[in-house]
Amino acid sequence: MDPNPKSFPILSYVMSRIASFKAPQAVDHHDVEQPPPLDRPIRRHDGVGGGDIDLVVERLPRLQHPALLASMASAVTEVAQTRSVLRLLGDRPDHEAVDAARARVAEIDADLSRRLEEIVRAPRPEGVDRLRWRAEQAELEKGCRAEAEREKAALRAVIQLDEMHEAYENLLREAENRLVKMYGSAAEGGDVGDGKQGAEMGQEEGEEVNEEVIDILQGGPGKSLERVDLSGRHLRYLPEAFGKLRGLLYLNLSNNQLEAVPDAIAGLEYLEELHLSSDSLVSLPDSIGLLLNLKILDVSANKLKSLPDSISKCRSLVELNASYNELTYLPTNIGHELQSLEKLWIHLNKLRSLPTSVCEMRALRVLDAHFNELRGLPYAIGNLSNLEVMNLSSNFSDLQELPASFGDLINLRELDLSNNQIHALPDTFGRLDKLTKLNLDQNPLVVPPMEVVTQGVEAVKDYMAKRLLDILLEEEKSMAEEMSPTQAAGNGWLMRSTSWLNSWVSGVSGSVAGYLGAGQKSFRDPYLDQQL
Repeated sequence: MDPNPKSFPILSYVMSRIASFKAPQAVDHHDVEQPPPLDRPIRRHDGVGGGDIDLVVERLPRLQHPALLASMASAVTEVAQTRSVLRLLGDRPDHEAVDAARARVAEIDADLSRRLEEIVRAPRPEGVDRLRWRAEQAELEKGCRAEAEREKAALRAVIQLDEMHEAYENLLREAENRLVKMYGSAAEGGDVGDGKQGAEMGQEEGEEVNEEVIDILQGGPGKSLERVDLSGRHLRYLPEAFGKLRGLLYLNLSNNQLEAVPDAIAGLEYLEELHLSSDSLVSLPDSIGLLLNLKILDVSANKLKSLPDSISKCRSLVELNASYNELTYLPTNIGHELQSLEKLWIHLNKLRSLPTSVCEMRALRVLDAHFNELRGLPYAIGNLSNLEVMNLSSNFSDLQELPASFGDLINLRELDLSNNQIHALPDTFGRLDKLTKLNLDQNPLVVPPMEVVTQGVEAVKDYMAKRLLDILLEEEKSMAEEMSPTQAAGNGWLMRSTSWLNSWVSGVSGSVAGYLGAGQKSFRDPYLDQQL
């Protein structure tokens, strides 16, 4: 919840010093709420980089001026108060949970309306006084409303917590802009106040349209342009008139300074490739969902915190690159619509979870989600039967396990799980017959043990296949012991089950007889006993 020094450098510095103005005192162990006094160096303990703070001070030396710093601290008290409240309330709920809460609230309201209508329309029983009947109806209505409110209370709490976190993000951006203007005013010799003068001095200059853009717009419609490459032109503004280039198939606006894309882009109805990487985009227009022929979309290396829900309507998408942004979630229904998507790059974001709808992307062949904050995968991830390459590395302490359906990724060839906290691979891991490249470095693995991991991917698959066989045999044995001899013999159950096991494992690690050996007891991993 603390502002990231990379995104909010001045705000992060000021908030790390706020307590110094309230109660300056020497402390050896401090946090953001109680930093060292002004005459002592800052030491960061949160892992977000003391180096970033040092660079801010080096680049903006006036930040150490007591009067300016005090004025800035006074200007961001609302941010500090909001942060304290959010720390008590907890982390932001994931997008899918919020969507589910909103949907459930709508269902409750619809059901309440139906029940209230039934109450109003109910005929008055014979012999019941009209006033008494009205009173009974009022009591029924009151009970229905109370019941609905009770059920909605917890759901609204989830929605309100998400809205508070969203408002906090906006508050951080506004505060950083305010502090930038205050510093600019002070640097130019202006009065160190609440930043109003700096705000006036920092008024945006009139937007200028690149001459090359003007030429394209003047001659484009008549020439029926199909390709436009304006990458690396230092563009800050894209005119609405661009939407009139209806014949455009390819548009490259990468490596510019664009902060927004006009809604008029929806006019590019035949567009197949749109490249917007390495700009300064903070959002995409909802109208992007009208690009029904779009096959390739690259919005990597921007400042996007979310993708519009409408992106799910781009049903022709084959490749989507949203890496190097600040995404905390993906649209809930993204997988239900993007049935043609083959490559999804979402690495280097802040994703805490993937929506369950991702499991519906049956055409997906490449999924790169490394360097996020993933806490797990949807249980049905095994539905991605065409997936060939998956990178889940560097989710660090957040990713601790994989779902059992992982073994259903039958076409997986390359898998990177390095730099996580995985203790055990799923028992079904041995089914990944086509897996040829596997990286398990920097995980506290117990199953399989490291001596197996160091032998390579085939050794890992063989170990996990044998482990699953042991588990199945053990379960079969337990079930057989619970059955009477007459039942077992009459059904031929044990024989058929053993035959099935022998057939299943033959393609991975030899027959059951070969694995067990003559008169030898099968190996049983001690980790299984711990789990049992």
